[in-house]
Amino acid sequence: MSNTEQNSPNTGVQLLEVSSHSDEQRLDNFLMSRLKGLPKSHLYRLIRKGEIRVNKKRCKPDQRLAEGDVVRVAPLRLSNPEAPVAPGAGLMQHLTQSILYEDEYLMILNKPSGLAVHGGSGIAAGLVEALRFMAGPEDYRELVHRLDKETSGCLLIAKTGKTLKALQAEMKAGNFQKKYLVLVHGQWPRQVTKVDSPLLKHHPSDGESYSTIDSEGKPSITLFEIRQVFAAATLIEATLVTGRTHQIRVHTQSVGHPVVGDTRYTFDKPHTFKSVRHMCLHAASLKFRHPHTDANIEVSAPLPDLMQSLINTLSDKKTV
Repeated sequence: MSNTEQNSPNTGVQLLEVSSHSDEQRLDNFLMSRLKGLPKSHLYRLIRKGEIRVNKKRCKPDQRLAEGDVVRVAPLRLSNPEAPVAPGAGLMQHLTQSILYEDEYLMILNKPSGLAVHGGSGIAAGLVEALRFMAGPEDYRELVHRLDKETSGCLLIAKTGKTLKALQAEMKAGNFQKKYLVLVHGQWPRQVTKVDSPLLKHHPSDGESYSTIDSEGKPSITLFEIRQVFAAATLIEATLVTGRTHQIRVHTQSVGHPVVGDTRYTFDKPHTFKSVRHMCLHAASLKFRHPHTDANIEVSAPLPDLMQSLINTLSDKKTV
């Protein structure tokens, strides 16, 4: 036995009761957040062997839990997990000040540009990990949808598993209205009010995922409306009918007017904005029906200072 195994903590039989926060959560996700140091492959093996049961019955990894369920976990050996990385005080304060709406079921933040929504790919912790740290181990925080790291604006977080499932079902059914403000290179053609081009997502082994227009891809539709026209750029409003990876960025590029500051999808970058280091893509508003109260929730997020400052300095502005 290795020193690591000798020092690894042994557990007895564990009886984990499902709280209201974890109602409707998948079993595997419920256990991964509680059995720190347990590889996911080992977890699935334990479930297949019947060493993990829900209400004394055999179960599957994707089983949805209900409040009051009791999950029995047989004795096991856990590796020593690394302590969670504590977010900086500045980040925690910024996230607290960025809350646009919050109740017992959900919260909406004005996500800052440059902050990844979750850890991975060399990022120890992202926005959702910071929120979980701030909430404590007994509370639930999960992304309902995602925004690119460099995209700012409205981001919806579920505070219970049941809320997450309900919101994602509403989003899949197209019952969400998500509008973005986008500053693009050049003067957007007035006749282009809709781009309907399928997007295929690529997963390179050595880099970030990206999308291309491809007939083999998923249906992707974005609606566009001009807000302001400048000499070298246009501020447009984009409404997502579908929600694919980098959808707005690829669709604007396909029209020949990529997003200002987008280095991935700007192939022939004009010199006008070569000094801009921030992507001018902002999730400006979010509108949906509250899954528990039936209230209509409509939230707007102000533009980030850098994007607003750039718009203010553009010459030959004319409002449309």
